[in-house]
Amino acid sequence: MRVTIADCGQVLRRLTLGLLCLSFGSGAQASEKRYGPGVSDTEIRIGNTMPYSGPLSAYGLIGRTEAAYFKKVNDEGGVNGRTIKFISYDDAFSPPKTVEQTRKLIDSDEVLLIFGATGTAANSAIMPYMNRLKIPQLFVASGASKFSNPKAFPWTMGWIPSYQIEATIYAKHILSRNADAKIAIIYQRDDFGRDYLDGLKRGLGEKASQLVAEAGYDITSPTITSEIVSLKSSGADTLIVAALSKFSSQTLRTLGDIGWQPQVYLSNTSIAIDTVLRPAGLDNAKGAISAAYRKDPEDPAWANDAGMIEFKAFMDKYYPEGPKNDQTAFGYLQAIAMVQVLKQCGDDLTRESVMRTASSLHDLELPLLIPGIKLNTSPTDYSPIKQYKLMRFDGDRWQTFGEVRSE
Repeated sequence: MRVTIADCGQVLRRLTLGLLCLSFGSGAQASEKRYGPGVSDTEIRIGNTMPYSGPLSAYGLIGRTEAAYFKKVNDEGGVNGRTIKFISYDDAFSPPKTVEQTRKLIDSDEVLLIFGATGTAANSAIMPYMNRLKIPQLFVASGASKFSNPKAFPWTMGWIPSYQIEATIYAKHILSRNADAKIAIIYQRDDFGRDYLDGLKRGLGEKASQLVAEAGYDITSPTITSEIVSLKSSGADTLIVAALSKFSSQTLRTLGDIGWQPQVYLSNTSIAIDTVLRPAGLDNAKGAISAAYRKDPEDPAWANDAGMIEFKAFMDKYYPEGPKNDQTAFGYLQAIAMVQVLKQCGDDLTRESVMRTASSLHDLELPLLIPGIKLNTSPTDYSPIKQYKLMRFDGDRWQTFGEVRSE
């Protein structure tokens, strides 16, 4: 068979045309919109539960701030042209209620994902359900290490540095100040508190025997006064308070009432001046040490910070009745991160895409993070923030000191 140059040219033209068609076809496929439940050309539905009532209702400020931020985003055109519909229900910090409200969000409201649900017990209650259905449980408002375990729970991602990391940092700081310290801990009897206990022991290492007393309490306890009195009798000179808001306030007030003055290390979850320290009596909180990864709106040191100025302007416009404090700053940061993930998803707004994007954050800087602290994740690392800076309460405000620390 004889093949002419003309034949070769014709074959070449056909091949070129075929490749062009494939190229255009691939481009069309690449730009194709892909949506999961709760997503359309005009809307993205996000679900949330929050303790707007109950013993820890102070954390409801977080949800209200997030709602305000999403309104700001919508007023500015939304996310890639889509408005965010933020559906947030009260769970009163009751795990059974969290389950009920989460099912409602998924079955009735048909949200794309659950974002920023608050509390260790609440999130633990829905985690198996979320992973079984392969629905993102994103940026859990808890530092429990269990929420950053992609191998076991690939659809659940934490947010703040783990409580274990925080307690380990405290242990190392205690020993650096006083190698012979006698340490006691009051902790909530659940994953939240046990993470602090485990982290403290890990940080003490071979000096774990210097943990001379432990006392646990239940979230339903009306008071923990008797536990604090019991810890005082141990002779401890250092107290770790692994407690949430009202119980931290009770602890600090009881210390003043019984005249016990240990060096206090207070959980990062309970550093709000207006809702935690002031009810306890600011003098009772003076000298307490905690850890921060975000800037404190109540600290004058950040008054001229660009990120803080932006936050306060946002609050004045979108949540003017809300306090500019640690809780609202927390909600503001979480909402910014959530919007960033949605933006990076582009038109691929499936549940799989959300988790893929959330697990590929690289050196993401947010306006209220302490300088040097950035968000980083990977398919094997579901802990976005891993660093802290220690701070001390001077009776009026928190003051950071030292370097940014990691475990």
